[in-house]
Amino acid sequence: MNDILCMAIKRAQIPAVREPISLLQQDGKRPDGTILIPWVRGKPMAWDVTVLDTFAKSHLGNTAREPGAAANKALAGKVIKYGALSTTHINFFPVAVKTASTWNELSVKLIQELGRCIAAVNDCL
Repeated sequence: MNDILCMAIKRAQIPAVREPISLLQQDGKRPDGTILIPWVRGKPMAWDVTVLDTFAKSHLGNTAREPGAAANKALAGKVIKYGALSTTHINFFPVAVKTASTWNELSVKLIQELGRCIAAVNDCL
């Protein structure tokens, strides 16, 4: 999933790096990738992908009650894990996808925006 996302970003002619070092100095955590140019409001964007097994025992109870519950829980965990990124200088996109094709809303918006960027690049070729 990370490779596909990174390829899409590069297809849009946006320079990106996988697993950047030194974004979070205090704990050494690294998101899956970051772009090297401004994305929104003059700030670069970083992303971190999680793919969940919808039918894992650990998720069944929540997903039976609420569609997308596992993805939303993973999203919340990513936001906490990389919270320092959003308060400093980078827009952070946690991408949580379930094996049964459920994507969180923020992930869908990111993919739609990348699609628009790719289409704009292709129109210029």
